[in-house]
Amino acid sequence: MITSTVLKAGPGQLVEYLPDLDVERLAMTLVAFANGDGGTIVLGVDANGRPNGSVYPEDVEGVLRRAEMHCRPPVHTGWEQIDLAGASVVAVTVSRTGELHSLADGRVVIRMGAENRPLGGEAIRQLAASKSSGDYEAEVVPGAKRSDLDDETIAEYTAKRIERQRRSITATPDELLREIGAIDDRGEPTVAGVLLFCKNPQQFLPQSSLVFVKFIGTEPRGEGGLPGYGRREEIGGPLARVIETAWNIVREEMRVGAVVKGLEREELTEYPLFAVREALVNAVCHRDYRLKGRRIEIRMFSDRMEVISPGGLPGFITVDNLVEEHFSRNPRLVSGLFQWGYIEELGLGIDRMIEEMTQAGHAPPLFKAQPHSFTVTLSNIKERRATPVWEKTMNERQAHALTYLRERGQITSREYQQLCPGVSAETLRLDLVDLVDRGVLMRIGAKKGTYYILK
Repeated sequence: MITSTVLKAGPGQLVEYLPDLDVERLAMTLVAFANGDGGTIVLGVDANGRPNGSVYPEDVEGVLRRAEMHCRPPVHTGWEQIDLAGASVVAVTVSRTGELHSLADGRVVIRMGAENRPLGGEAIRQLAASKSSGDYEAEVVPGAKRSDLDDETIAEYTAKRIERQRRSITATPDELLREIGAIDDRGEPTVAGVLLFCKNPQQFLPQSSLVFVKFIGTEPRGEGGLPGYGRREEIGGPLARVIETAWNIVREEMRVGAVVKGLEREELTEYPLFAVREALVNAVCHRDYRLKGRRIEIRMFSDRMEVISPGGLPGFITVDNLVEEHFSRNPRLVSGLFQWGYIEELGLGIDRMIEEMTQAGHAPPLFKAQPHSFTVTLSNIKERRATPVWEKTMNERQAHALTYLRERGQITSREYQQLCPGVSAETLRLDLVDLVDRGVLMRIGAKKGTYYILK
């Protein structure tokens, strides 16, 4: 059931508002959600989530059927009526599917943030290849039984979900497990169910454990070719326990300093905590669990930390579009860990990871994609500033923006306009574009949420 939390959150990766029964816009959103992570379309509300009284339940079924037939292949949905502030609204639920969907005119769209965006040829091919690999997390795990799932872990998840949604759950534990895809209609655990709730997932999926290694220097090998590590841990259990155990170990091994600001002592960790946790959670959420014999690795060196996740980037995601785009290889795991509280807001973590690293004076995270692995490298070395050639060729406005960035960590178009009153918005926009093209700045976010940081 839709909740006030959904309406309060506003349109995003998993939610869209439609004020009326527009068949074409509805069809486009059905395709976008089915190609992405699924979602909920709220009919009969304005841009602020307020009911407008323009949608009548008796009209919904016919409009929804027409919209579904605009999709190739058709997208199947479910819907329910909700009374909100004295008016009726309708919530349409769309599940992610294993098929590539398009509109009747051939356009392929996918949900990205709060928008439905069309894909080009290469992105469509990559998305189709990803979907054709099958919905692995929904497959039943041979030999696993309902009794292998831990009731205490399920109860913890349920409590966290109630807390996040701010409403009670009336379903029985098995009904809830079936709803989230943790068990099938016969009650047999799926891959997602085993990974999230099994007492010992590694009994069935040994590749789901994580290995932490702390190296003494900057290389894996020590003197004389001997192993150069000082600590090695193998971490197992359901994914929530894997994340928490790995997080605690990394925190134990991070160097900690302090700085006094005014009368308060502020702790400074070797790496920004959010950046480390985001890299860890992303590796657990998005790794390819079909790959056997490969586990997530966290490697801590004296100058850097590497988080290595088996499996290349999913769908149409590349290193170049990683910040702007979003696609989940394992949407059930992502949804489960989101409800659990391990993910704050879908699709925004990479932006903040870059921001946290740069604001702390580190180089931005380094992302390396290979066919069968994806690595995030965080550097603990504070960047030493030199005077690059481009500083000698920038204009006075750009130099002013650069000073502002070094003091504040980021700048928006509005802030730049306030720094340079009397200069046209288009001139200032071209200034920022020039600095991005020269590799000086990095553009983060989209539309009104766009800001720039030093690259």
